[in-house]
Amino acid sequence: MARLLVLATALLAACGANEKRLESLLAPDGFVIEVYAEVPGARQLALGPGGTLFVGTRGDALYAVRDEDGDGRSERVVTLAEGLNRPNGVVVRDGALYVGEIHRVIRYDDIEARLEDPPTPLVLVDDYPTEEAHGLKYLAFGPDGWLYVPVGVPCNICEPTAPIYGTITRVRADGTGREIYASGIRNSVGFDWHPDTGELWFTDNGRDQLGDDLPPDELNRVRQAGLHFGYPYCHGGDLPDPEFGSKRPCAETEPPAQRLGPHVASLGMRFYTGAAFPPEYQGQIFIAEHGSWNRSVPIGYRVTRVRLDAAGDPVEYAPFITGWLDEASGDAWGRPVDVLQTPEGDLFVSDDKAGQIYRVRYVP
Repeated sequence: MARLLVLATALLAACGANEKRLESLLAPDGFVIEVYAEVPGARQLALGPGGTLFVGTRGDALYAVRDEDGDGRSERVVTLAEGLNRPNGVVVRDGALYVGEIHRVIRYDDIEARLEDPPTPLVLVDDYPTEEAHGLKYLAFGPDGWLYVPVGVPCNICEPTAPIYGTITRVRADGTGREIYASGIRNSVGFDWHPDTGELWFTDNGRDQLGDDLPPDELNRVRQAGLHFGYPYCHGGDLPDPEFGSKRPCAETEPPAQRLGPHVASLGMRFYTGAAFPPEYQGQIFIAEHGSWNRSVPIGYRVTRVRLDAAGDPVEYAPFITGWLDEASGDAWGRPVDVLQTPEGDLFVSDDKAGQIYRVRYVP
């Protein structure tokens, strides 16, 4: 009985701590933030046609989350697989779950019908680089039907030793025909397509060891295939690298569409296309900023919004949700990773440090 009382007390204390943490999150008036699910190390998110939320991690496990009674909070978290190689990337297409590990992409067919007994995955591509540094995959299907897969560089600053490093690649849905779509990218762990133009936009993490305020992270726009976005020669569009900058001038690289905060670790991003948020959010970009790890004064640890004008150009970059970071102490209790729009027009936000997935709603 004493053990049961200790466990119950611990659970109540944890619930109280979670409620206090939620209360510290700040969003614009009218927005409500709730815990949708608790998933250890939650990273990229993907929704199945039957409403299952699939969750990748940077550990070895892959999860599926279900809201069985439709009350806006999950009642069921299923461990789909363990022993994987950092299955960060997840995306659903035609009822199949595609999973991006460090070195390969696999596929689970008809997954929502087999949550309790997942099929043996089909290996689509198994020759991506094996380095863990900047090796996490982020998966998304483009309007062209191709699967886009990034490959970071296995260093802080270096010239790629093979063409595939520092790129966003794409393959057909069956894993064939891999090609490099964009290059000069240090490490992208988030991208999406403009709902009107179909252009790919992606976040990119800037290099370290140039001080607290340089270089900026980047939000980039791919106007056509084959563009080079600067790394390792140029950062932020106009900052030559002290070691490699003489080898390629900034004028020969693609500048960012929007400079983001330095070292904020910008990860998942999405264009908002729902109708649940106020009209001024339509077509705007939400970005999950994981937060700095090597800055004397920590920044990031928030969800930001990039506002676009009628021409589709960024005109404002500002916080949307803050509060994961205690600025007075410099301690962070959570780290946002990915954002995903729900069919209702709400927003999911994953947090790998707190092990939670939040649902952001607008209540007029």
